[in-house]
Amino acid sequence: MRRYYVVYKPFQVLSQFTSPEGRRTLKEFFPVPSDCYPVGRLDFDSEGLLILTNDTTLNHRLLDPRFAHEREYWVQVEGVLPAAAVHQLGTGVTITVDGKPYRTRPCIVELFGTAPSVPERNPPIRYRALIPTTWIKMILREGKNRQVRKMTASLGFPTLRLIRWRIAGLNLEGMAPGEMKTPDERSIYSLLFAERNH
Repeated sequence: MRRYYVVYKPFQVLSQFTSPEGRRTLKEFFPVPSDCYPVGRLDFDSEGLLILTNDTTLNHRLLDPRFAHEREYWVQVEGVLPAAAVHQLGTGVTITVDGKPYRTRPCIVELFGTAPSVPERNPPIRYRALIPTTWIKMILREGKNRQVRKMTASLGFPTLRLIRWRIAGLNLEGMAPGEMKTPDERSIYSLLFAERNH
């Protein structure tokens, strides 16, 4: 039987069910059958949307670069991000992937007018009174290792907080860290693959 779990991975939790080093894992939060695994991953220090399933077809469709789909991240960076930096992130920057220079593909980058309504993080980001922060929305169709963090750092704006808010038509609306939903096959396929998102 195919099973689907949409979860909100908390901060400082591994995207796996075991940890030789004793770090927190998905097992601590999400009681799912042993044949269900994460589709892709989120870094230990990132938060947000993760899909757990035993559906190998879904796994392939979401991870194969040929089926490029949107991944939306809400990113808090250190400093005030000028319009030129927003434009540069959107047109592409050079980062290092597997030890080699890599030019990121064009993506959508927008400034939040006001900070988005997101759950408090535990522990919170380091607060520095004299250094402001900026929230941006980044919508990518690729997913290199630590890509968003590398992109903002390349322009001198370290990422302080990173939340994956959406994958295609599936988002975290109404969810808190550590929460899980169990959509059926029809609804999850409809949200992820019904049509190409803008």
